[in-house]
Amino acid sequence: MKIRAEALLFDNDGTLVSSLDSVNRCWTRWAGEYGLTADDFARIRLHGRTAAEIAADLLPADIVPQAVARIELLEVEDVADGGVRLLPGTRAFLDSLPADRWAVVTSATRRLAEARLDAVGILPKTLIAADDVTRGKPDPEPYLLAARALGVDPARCVVFEDAPAGLEAGRAAGMTTVALATTHRASELDADLVVPDLSALSALVTGGEVEITGRG
Repeated sequence: MKIRAEALLFDNDGTLVSSLDSVNRCWTRWAGEYGLTADDFARIRLHGRTAAEIAADLLPADIVPQAVARIELLEVEDVADGGVRLLPGTRAFLDSLPADRWAVVTSATRRLAEARLDAVGILPKTLIAADDVTRGKPDPEPYLLAARALGVDPARCVVFEDAPAGLEAGRAAGMTTVALATTHRASELDADLVVPDLSALSALVTGGEVEITGRG
């Protein structure tokens, strides 16, 4: 399958970098600090959602801002302890793209996203974070904002995601979707194309267009 687009929009955690161990470590500690039981925490889906949404599901409204600041601090500190790493194919794929043809669109806060990206040497020209939107994934707002920032019609964008909520956001934005089976089984991912990770893809830039194809 070949996909042609003018802009490529990447989720970060689980798509470009692996932060799952860090997330589990930090959120487990956070839950203990706020007196949450294992049952409380088990019912909450962490991946692909903002910290503010998760905290609001678990805690009284008056302590949510404090709790969100606390988990952000824990996760940023964990980055310094080696909490993230590049996923296979990330470096080569991004290096093949012009800087003005791609963006990172994440449910993390800008501070956390920049810490994780900086730790692995990724410096996107355009970054859309939780701080920039009023509604996070699966709402299409984050991806529509990224398309606007790049000056590209949403229909000419491709979204790269590992989580169902992010893929739903991409579809709702009218974009082509590519799922990476890095954190979910391929059978759980509804996308135009499903691959193991970015190492399964190559990109060829011709003029103002990017052609994406599978390797091998």
